[in-house]
Amino acid sequence: MLLTDPSKKISFNRCIRDGDLVIVYERHDSMKAVKVCETSVLQNRFGSFKHSDWIGKPFGSKVFSNKKGFVYLLAPTPELWTLVLSHRTQILYIADISFVIMYLEIVPGCVVLESGTGSGSLTTSLARAVAPTGHVYTFDFHEHRAASAREDFERTGIDSLVTVGVRDIQGEGFPDELSGLADSVFLDLPQPWLAIPSAGKMLKQDGVLCSFSPCIEQVQRSCETLRSNFTDIRTFEILLRTYEVREWRINCSKIDEGSSIAPPPCKRRQTLGEESARDSPNSPAVMARPSAEAKGHTGYLTFARLKCIS
Repeated sequence: MLLTDPSKKISFNRCIRDGDLVIVYERHDSMKAVKVCETSVLQNRFGSFKHSDWIGKPFGSKVFSNKKGFVYLLAPTPELWTLVLSHRTQILYIADISFVIMYLEIVPGCVVLESGTGSGSLTTSLARAVAPTGHVYTFDFHEHRAASAREDFERTGIDSLVTVGVRDIQGEGFPDELSGLADSVFLDLPQPWLAIPSAGKMLKQDGVLCSFSPCIEQVQRSCETLRSNFTDIRTFEILLRTYEVREWRINCSKIDEGSSIAPPPCKRRQTLGEESARDSPNSPAVMARPSAEAKGHTGYLTFARLKCIS
């Protein structure tokens, strides 16, 4: 995923090897992470897929089963990993993650502190953003959850960029040895206002903090605490709407003259052959409509910048 350790790292520029982690793509809503083992076989509704047939193929390859079904073998990018990882907690998805990384001004070489780790969805994207010379320090109070996240980071090859700690940040704050080293801090806690004073001590001058909260009451309490040492306090809610764009066949002969239903207007230049095709009773049309499965509210993102000491 990230080119930091050539002996372990998955790179898009090389072929799949024994022991690699790949994302097996069946369709947009059916994917799974699989570790390649030369003697293993993947069984799914499309048939049997021998891992030995995958070795030596580049990422993105289309491979066939014994029944001539097929899947795609994709590299485990942070975006795909977010869709297939084990949900130990509620996770952040791509819309929130991309917004967080941009507003926290995270670039290669940054030092980022995160609490809590949870399922590691955001951590994986943070690691790619700070690579190859930055580092992410992530903390979770739950020891088993932290251990599981550590294993996931080893599987995806980002363990050299991430340090996982077991710590109650709300009660104890961040470790003193990280004081003044962080370019940015991310909080995903039930009571983030308890950790804000410690986060302020960790940040460099002009550093940025983000707090993710599902309830507006948490946001209000956090903002009250932020006003003492932070400025430029802003809160956002990211609502993502996806569309289905595909070809539909419309039976024009069944549309009454007085009906409000009509074929969509053509948006491109037509050839002479297309003009006659458009008049046929079952002509295809490209239509767009909102997806039936639309994600609603996930949480509120509150950003604030540490005040500079004159």
